[in-house]
Amino acid sequence: MIFSKFERLMAGRYLRAKRKEGFISVITGFAFTGIALGVATLIIVMSVMNGFKSELLSRILGINGHIMIASTPGFPFTDYKNAVADIEKIGGVKVVVPMIEKQILISAGNSAVGAMVRGIHKEDLLKKHVLREGVSKLDLENFSDGTIIIGNRLADRLGVVQGDEITLISPNGKVTAFGTVPRMKSYEVLGTFDVGMYEYDANYVLIPMEDAQIYFGLHQAAGQIDVTLEDEQDLKSIRSLIEQSVGLDAYVYDYKQTNSAFFNAIDVERNVMFLILTLIIIVAAFNIITGLIMLVKDKGRDIAVLRTMGATKGMIMRIFFIDGAFIGVVGTLIGVGIGVLFCENIESIRRFLESLSGRELFSAEIYFLSKLPAKIDFNEVAIVGFVSLMLSFMATIYPAYRAAKYDPVEALRYE
Repeated sequence: MIFSKFERLMAGRYLRAKRKEGFISVITGFAFTGIALGVATLIIVMSVMNGFKSELLSRILGINGHIMIASTPGFPFTDYKNAVADIEKIGGVKVVVPMIEKQILISAGNSAVGAMVRGIHKEDLLKKHVLREGVSKLDLENFSDGTIIIGNRLADRLGVVQGDEITLISPNGKVTAFGTVPRMKSYEVLGTFDVGMYEYDANYVLIPMEDAQIYFGLHQAAGQIDVTLEDEQDLKSIRSLIEQSVGLDAYVYDYKQTNSAFFNAIDVERNVMFLILTLIIIVAAFNIITGLIMLVKDKGRDIAVLRTMGATKGMIMRIFFIDGAFIGVVGTLIGVGIGVLFCENIESIRRFLESLSGRELFSAEIYFLSKLPAKIDFNEVAIVGFVSLMLSFMATIYPAYRAAKYDPVEALRYE
């Protein structure tokens, strides 16, 4: 739509309200602010939800693989080295890690908590980038017989530090004439790891693979094999190949199965939040309607004069359409700018607000992550901007139409 210089000039004059039209200017300001805040809030919330899901996924896949092969109970992988070699030959496979993972009880001093122990080879531990970063401050050359690495939050709960001893207690112990005796063994804490995800930092310990085999009585065997892929798109095909190769001797599953409820909940919450926050923009659009209708009512005499001077209904309609569209366009652009800027600095803002209020706003125990993530999807930003502009343009149609239908004779008669 092409607007003439006259239409743009008149629209600009009507946007700059005079002193006696201050109330109309306030309503217009509210509409303008509402559009900007609605767009910014929607972008921020969607980006945080995207960042939350992406960060959790990267942490999960940085510690576990895309595909897990678990042995059937009582039949561990005795020939796991050849199995690992065969899986590594499959195209698209990046890392294959054999491990032992069991639930145990950890005792230190007067404290005792349940945890997951993972037996893993030192070289395999370094293949997992999240784990590698989590233990980057430790000297892994000493990660050998009798040592253990513990999650930093779990260490805080137990009150242990580097060099202390902790005892692992497994209920699946040795059968004796007096009943089942739990397995117990003490380990020296080599250090702590921090992967930035509460679920792992507060519940996992790492011990050398050889120690885990001896402790759980697996005799040179592995309990499961962890497979990380080059590209997640190959998940279905590679999983099918692995299932065919292992047959009924093992159970094959992927990370989507183990975390399906979690990610489905995030997706549902994200979609609901989008719908709810879009209502903010709709309310702001109604403010545009209210402001323009009052402006049309106030400018009745001006409209009549313009009509008698030769202005067409289309020109009058376009003048008020420009006013409403200007509020929508500028409000949307400012909202996008605020939203993107907020997301880029969201962690700094969180820390500032926490220092200001003296309260923790993002608890790792509740949200699983130690930092507030935000991932901007510019396709979503474009969709939010488009929705805002469409609502704003639609809000201008009725007031502009009403202005065009104004009867100049009636307007001048009552003035």
